[in-house]
Amino acid sequence: MSFHRYIDHTNLQPTSGPEDILKLCEEAITYNFYAVCVNSCYVYLAAEKLSGSNVKIAATVGFPLGAASTQSKVTEAKRAVKDGADEIDMVINIGFLKADLHKNVKEDIEAVKKAIGKKTLKVILETCYLNEEEKKIGCMIAEKAGADFVKTSTGFGTGGATLEDVKLMRATVSEKVRVKASGGISSTEEALKYIELGADRIGTSRGVLLMKDTNL
Repeated sequence: MSFHRYIDHTNLQPTSGPEDILKLCEEAITYNFYAVCVNSCYVYLAAEKLSGSNVKIAATVGFPLGAASTQSKVTEAKRAVKDGADEIDMVINIGFLKADLHKNVKEDIEAVKKAIGKKTLKVILETCYLNEEEKKIGCMIAEKAGADFVKTSTGFGTGGATLEDVKLMRATVSEKVRVKASGGISSTEEALKYIELGADRIGTSRGVLLMKDTNL
């Protein structure tokens, strides 16, 4: 697969307005990125702009803390799909995971997956807050709950993706589950290292810079 098709071109900044999202979509069309990733309130706008293109729309849910109620995550996910989202990037309940409330974590993910049906579900672990065992458990729970992807980071925590985390996540989940590296990826060289380690998708707000930095 060509490098540009690994990229989820992302703008999740709280200060971003409609014009910023339209620009994001224009860039995604120009470079034929796999998807744009936006906050759920802008899915409708992205859907209008991307109509007729092959660029997918990923919407965040329970973002960036993961601490919203399951019902609110379900409602947000359903609305995003109704507005045109192809994929949902939900944040795992980090506090529940760290408190060993594994049943609650699984039920939270299952509820969102059930709500979106065959749409792609990515579960964000926010690895900067987890120890190695918690990362493994989070991955295993996400897979059992029906996630299509496990994802490293929101980009709003104390740290982003690391090569070690992507390697660990790829080794923990089965081949049925894919891995998205996201958070602080700022160069083509770095992105390619993640892909070599098994990342199936790269989440970055620097997609255009990465494309200008490569002949791939």
